[in-house]
Amino acid sequence: MTALVRLAGRAASWSRVGKAAAAATAPSPLGLFAQRRRAFQGVRMETLGSKGGRGALVVLEGLDRSGKSSQCARLLSFLKGKGYDAEGWRFPDRATSVGQMISAYLANESQLDDRTIHLLFSANRWEKRALMESKLVSGTTLIVDRYSYSGVAFSAAKGLDIEWCKAPENGLIAPDLVIYLDVQPEKAAERGGYGGERYEKIEFQKKVAEHYHSLRDLTWKVVDGSLPMETVEEKLRDLATSCIQECQGKPLTNLAW
Repeated sequence: MTALVRLAGRAASWSRVGKAAAAATAPSPLGLFAQRRRAFQGVRMETLGSKGGRGALVVLEGLDRSGKSSQCARLLSFLKGKGYDAEGWRFPDRATSVGQMISAYLANESQLDDRTIHLLFSANRWEKRALMESKLVSGTTLIVDRYSYSGVAFSAAKGLDIEWCKAPENGLIAPDLVIYLDVQPEKAAERGGYGGERYEKIEFQKKVAEHYHSLRDLTWKVVDGSLPMETVEEKLRDLATSCIQECQGKPLTNLAW
């Protein structure tokens, strides 16, 4: 994570000399993150996850105002009511020093180069990685509001190369389940509070949706987020409880895009 912050600082200096210079001098993320990938990419944490009884990593993704936060809270309450050891997380985690920088940017209180903010979002996930692994191995299921997929989709929608965007995410813990709440941008814009943050613009959200689509894999389940809240809630309950059961005895793995 320290390497990410150093790279973010380097990216900040790019913005001061202009985006054209940044494009010409930007270091390759593959080189800067090679050491971290050697340590984490593709690792199967057999000794930690093979005994069974671990928690599941369940991620909710979607466009802004798609209902993720509300559904995360409802799902967490349901799981706890059923006796599961579960916690709710969200990214960015605005309680950390990195998260506070991100929060100021999202609220339009600061200006940062696109590469800088992308690396800060990634650093925010990396600074929680060790705790995430510890929680999962000890048997706690994590319900996470946004994860690496958001970081990649939103930055790629701004025009950054998608492979560059993926590089710093390699080595983070791979989700057992990604639930994508599918809501049309125009529908999301009708919901309360829309437009209060930097990315809440319909045309931009359409681009984000396109990149989300390109990131889907076998861990993804798509749920129509425009259905009644109770219907969506029921679908998420079924998906999450099935996932928790199915991942028992399976080792944790890492993202390796």
